[in-house]
Amino acid sequence: MNVSNRAVAAGDLAVAAEVSDVLERRGALKHPPVTLAVSDATALGIAGLFRSPTASGLVMERFYRRGAVDSAELLQAARAEQEFASPEGHAALYCLIGWVRSKEHARDGD
Repeated sequence: MNVSNRAVAAGDLAVAAEVSDVLERRGALKHPPVTLAVSDATALGIAGLFRSPTASGLVMERFYRRGAVDSAELLQAARAEQEFASPEGHAALYCLIGWVRSKEHARDGD
């Protein structure tokens, strides 16, 4: 399934603030809903942070530049990047994974 996004990528500070907010809100709930995810702008901002010449970084680059990518490919890239990320980066990628799942859930509900 393709996920797409027409937003303008959020900047680094906005990404950090929203990731923190979403994680705090999710942590406050025993069973947070799939739909509790970062915004489209933050999802693009996270992808922008992890652009690189690696295979997973190129997927992030494509999503960041085009706003669309295969969801399975993006999930795989985010999980691969988590292996090398700082704790803050890991949290941001966790939120990107949540964003993809939210989009998949919304499409399945249509």
